[in-house]
Amino acid sequence: MIPSKSVTSDGNGNITVETIFVGQPNTGEVLVKVVAAGLCHTDWDSIQNWNKPFIVGHEGAGIVEAVGDGVTHVKKGDKVILNWAIPCGACFQCREGNLHICEVNSPVCGCGLKGHAHIASSQKNNIPIERSFHLGTLSEYTVVKQEAVVVVDSAIPFSSASIVGCGVMTGWGSVVNAARVEAGASACIIGCGGVGLNCIQGAKHSGAAIIIAIDINQERLNQAKQFGATHGIIAEKDDLDFQKVAHQVREICGGRGADYAFECTAIPALGSAPLALIRSAGTAVQVSGIEQRIDFNCELFEWDKIYINPLYGMCNPERDFAKLLKLYEAGNLKLDELVTKTYTIDEIHTGFDDLLNGRIAKGVVMMPGFTKDSY
Repeated sequence: MIPSKSVTSDGNGNITVETIFVGQPNTGEVLVKVVAAGLCHTDWDSIQNWNKPFIVGHEGAGIVEAVGDGVTHVKKGDKVILNWAIPCGACFQCREGNLHICEVNSPVCGCGLKGHAHIASSQKNNIPIERSFHLGTLSEYTVVKQEAVVVVDSAIPFSSASIVGCGVMTGWGSVVNAARVEAGASACIIGCGGVGLNCIQGAKHSGAAIIIAIDINQERLNQAKQFGATHGIIAEKDDLDFQKVAHQVREICGGRGADYAFECTAIPALGSAPLALIRSAGTAVQVSGIEQRIDFNCELFEWDKIYINPLYGMCNPERDFAKLLKLYEAGNLKLDELVTKTYTIDEIHTGFDDLLNGRIAKGVVMMPGFTKDSY
């Protein structure tokens, strides 16, 4: 087995950097040498709330080290992006085209370890250890199902490629795939971190005429304009019902609410906020994955408003990753600029501290031997 420096959670809210051992892929599996792994709020949530040991990380890009029997779409040496919403291709949801909510493999659909490559391929102290979201990207090596890797046919740094498989896809896809924002529309984005900035990029790509960035931090609003926002609104922490923000939105949008609004903060108190910002018959989108129980004032739905909660930007990995990389190559999608800071794996605590305190848009861990500019 291969020694692999990894970030592991003990199931009690603590993480450590230690060496695990990774084996060879079985039939239908791929061994990936991870080069870069993105940091995401979901990683921190899993560390705090999953009461079991596991290898952390679900955003990443790397190089195929070996393939198991039956694997034909990738080969050793291929540059790949890892995809955590692993489609089986045969279940009801996959047949319906909803690959991101596969009933067999998706880690958020109650499938247990069915989406995992064989569990014994990663071992800590000679005991098999799970990989977060069936990937465990904060590790030098990982074994995954073949459907979890998408070939990268692009001269993109691994650091930028690593964030495509969650933060970029979730924000951009929520606008383009889920809400289907139309050219000339108006859109509000609440929260201008990594996901919010990609909502802004998706709105710009869709041809939205008015893109309103909303945040409590002026620096983030300034950055949002670099990614395509046309307007910025500072939200006040005591304006939880967003009435002050809604008034400013109406002033910008000709006396009515916006056509679309996207919540990207993961703050439960703001779960209903996008409804307050849209016009009658507008669309509100809960992007950030709030799972807590929250109360809604039904008057916010008046009239004919739609509220949707898409997962992972309704991702079709083979289709969407290729599309995003083509936009990047054409200069129409900012990915390099999203990577605010890179860290070594030993700096993981600093990385999470920067993430949780809003100092970065996206942070990326570069594995030993690689830098931000590694291709």
